[in-house]
Amino acid sequence: MSDTNPKEASLITAAANAAVMDGVLDFSDRQSFEDAGRGFIATIDPITITRESDGKTTYDLEAVKFLEGEAPATANPSLWRMAQLNGLNHGLFEVVPGIYQVRSFDIANMTLIKGETGWIVIDPLTSSESSAAALALANRELGERPVKAIIITHSHADHFAGTLGVVDPADVASGKIPLVTPVGFTQESLSENVLAGPVMQRRATYMYGNLLKPDPKAFLTTGLGAALSMGTTGFVPPNDEICETGETRVLDGIEIEFQMTPGTEAPAEMVFYFPQFKALCMSEITSHHMHNVYTPRGAQVRDALAWSAQINESIDLFGDRLEVEFASHHWPIWGRERAVDYLKKQRDLYKYVHDQSLRLANLGYNKEEVAEQLELPASLAKEFYNRDYYGALAANAKAVYVKYLGHFDGNPANLFPHPPTAAGARYVKFMGGADNVIAQARQSFDEGDYRWVAEVLNHVIMADETNSEAKLLAADALEQLGYQAESGPWRNFYLCGALELRHGVPEGRPLQVSEGMAAGMPLENLFQAMAVRLNGPKADGKTFAFNFEFTDTKESYELTLENCVLNYFPGRSNPSPTATLKLATLDFKLLMLQVRDAATLMGEGKLEIEGEALAFAELAGFFDKFNPRWPIVTPRPAWS
Repeated sequence: MSDTNPKEASLITAAANAAVMDGVLDFSDRQSFEDAGRGFIATIDPITITRESDGKTTYDLEAVKFLEGEAPATANPSLWRMAQLNGLNHGLFEVVPGIYQVRSFDIANMTLIKGETGWIVIDPLTSSESSAAALALANRELGERPVKAIIITHSHADHFAGTLGVVDPADVASGKIPLVTPVGFTQESLSENVLAGPVMQRRATYMYGNLLKPDPKAFLTTGLGAALSMGTTGFVPPNDEICETGETRVLDGIEIEFQMTPGTEAPAEMVFYFPQFKALCMSEITSHHMHNVYTPRGAQVRDALAWSAQINESIDLFGDRLEVEFASHHWPIWGRERAVDYLKKQRDLYKYVHDQSLRLANLGYNKEEVAEQLELPASLAKEFYNRDYYGALAANAKAVYVKYLGHFDGNPANLFPHPPTAAGARYVKFMGGADNVIAQARQSFDEGDYRWVAEVLNHVIMADETNSEAKLLAADALEQLGYQAESGPWRNFYLCGALELRHGVPEGRPLQVSEGMAAGMPLENLFQAMAVRLNGPKADGKTFAFNFEFTDTKESYELTLENCVLNYFPGRSNPSPTATLKLATLDFKLLMLQVRDAATLMGEGKLEIEGEALAFAELAGFFDKFNPRWPIVTPRPAWS
């Protein structure tokens, strides 16, 4: 009988991990370790970052010092190597004189360019605590310098949500400090992090291993970086957008040439070249791993063909001029020949995944069959920077299929399948009952067929979530899959699934957007988020029209509820509204994001309602409150 404790690697897992050492990878090659340590200046000791307001630890690498040892049987040695590179190389590094990076203070790097009078900050991390600590370290070691400009490479939160740690938003709003982003940055960053935020955040707890403790049997790395900061987030709207390839800027005396790379790793992204330093920043278009064409936390499927083409354009634009390539994650590559070879093989990595996935699809294989048979050629697979540490070849092959063909494979049996609980009950009945399924699953487990054990027992669990025997055996199977995974996110998903099956859904605080994030959120994004939260069936038959008059900006909006849909109209007022609300924009944001309540705002004189105040209260009752920790590996709540 299984128990709830983590297990050792099975003999089959140990053998699989040992075989990695004899595969295509050359573990005697220490170039990555030399590059990751090159230019080291200083770090903080202990490598722990806390929040000043409450003393809470927001980032801590002290617990991963076990990575200094050899890979145990409970870890894929290739992933262990990547974890060492991410987790054991932290602090301030010189890329070239005038360009510095703070690495492993968060999942991403913060890069600092020494301008004529201050710092140009590239990508101020996920949290204010991490970005402030990174800036403080640079000032301590290199001399105090003010922040003169900020560049945000793309629309993912680990590159912008820590902006408040390095700049006063009033200085950006006034134009005193340029904040440069790719065009579309505001819309894309907030649509991803707000409209689909709750489900992405829940899945992100699995992907980034937030629920796991650092341990050779648990969390090792995210692959993309050492760990994700869990500090305070914010959003500052840009005051300068790059729209076209070839645009240049001079920031604090430093010339920068930009290349637009939209629709690749992020919907809004750019890379740029510093002629003065002969240095190319590749943002997150290239990194020391295969990236996600589809990310398991959930996001729009990315365009592998465009991704490859943009890397090729970078080679054409800058390849004959660069002497060093650096990026928003991992470590730089020095020397033109090495850097261009790296760029070419990253280019060909995504082109190969794209072309061969479609070739197999055109032969009639569905996405699972494409993923099962796709392998990289040795010339690409042998490079550590093309491995599955963050993305995964199988998932990316499916993503290419879905990008072009959607989730349906053309087989009518798969056109409208039963959802998991209904399918589970039918599978278990057809397979002779839960006891029979579990007995056969134990035999499959002993044979090392952990993928099948997890798949078949999922039906038993979805049919009866109280079946502890099925849950614990499934957990053991997921654990072995995690131990074998070369991908950091896959390991984290497997091990978080095992944890949840053994101990239940972890408690979580209600989802709440920070005041810093709310302050920078454009009103239109907030109205879009409100529409996503509206429970259509609850609102059936209701018709309302509300006018909003914002006292600080003098803007007006009309919000209507009709046909179970919320629509908003900027610059418009209904002549016969159900009610009119007068308040400041920030108070409205905090009200609708449930950070503040209407009664409190009215009591403070910050909210005035003319008309049917109770109708607005009724509208508020139609909005769902999203549970931050719904079950992933057991049945979701039943719906009516």
